[in-house]
Amino acid sequence: MTDQTAAPTVRHVPAEHRYEIQVDGGIAGFTAYRDRGDQRVFYHTKIDEAFSGQGLASRLVHDALNDVRAAHKRVVPVCPYVKKYLEKHDGFADISDPVTPEVLQWLDGELH
Repeated sequence: MTDQTAAPTVRHVPAEHRYEIQVDGGIAGFTAYRDRGDQRVFYHTKIDEAFSGQGLASRLVHDALNDVRAAHKRVVPVCPYVKKYLEKHDGFADISDPVTPEVLQWLDGELH
């Protein structure tokens, strides 16, 4: 018997300001953002506990960052996971901006 499990897929859901990773048609996790001019400010990443330890967060963030690059935007890693990913993968250093007090204040206003 062969395993019919589909590979995880990442999709951008602009209406919800997030990227989702799907496994077998269900949402296994997401990374949320808000756009600020040409910056995409990532502030939260979550993978469902049932899917932890499978590398899904890394795949999700990698694909999201590739989409940011394709959209000619820059990434601001407020989310600790995205920040850690960027520290380990310098291939995205050219599109990364630092988290500043101004960005944090703006994000707080966007989310509340």
